[in-house]
Amino acid sequence: MSGPAHDDIWDPGLQSERTRLAWVRTAVVLSTGGIAAAGLTLRHGLPAAAAAGFALAALCGGVLLLRTGLRFRRVQEALHGGRPTDNRADALLAWIGTLCAVAGAFAFVLTA
Repeated sequence: MSGPAHDDIWDPGLQSERTRLAWVRTAVVLSTGGIAAAGLTLRHGLPAAAAAGFALAALCGGVLLLRTGLRFRRVQEALHGGRPTDNRADALLAWIGTLCAVAGAFAFVLTA
């Protein structure tokens, strides 16, 4: 035998599933936090700029949540096929959502 069997490289630790859950948590926090913060901002009559930042964060979170199943399937196929994974678009979307939430919070603090 020259090398390990193909199945030997897979650890039963469910790494892909844990990664998927981490993406889901990120998306849910962005979307629900953004919606709640935008609602709070609008209810208290604060400027629309703060609400817009939170709303954009919620939108990014919603898109990430919708893409979770597709991303998981692509990662599984890449790992089992020995190809590199590419999550740059999702990582960029998560960063944009986070930056929008920070911008909304900054506007909220400056105007509150």
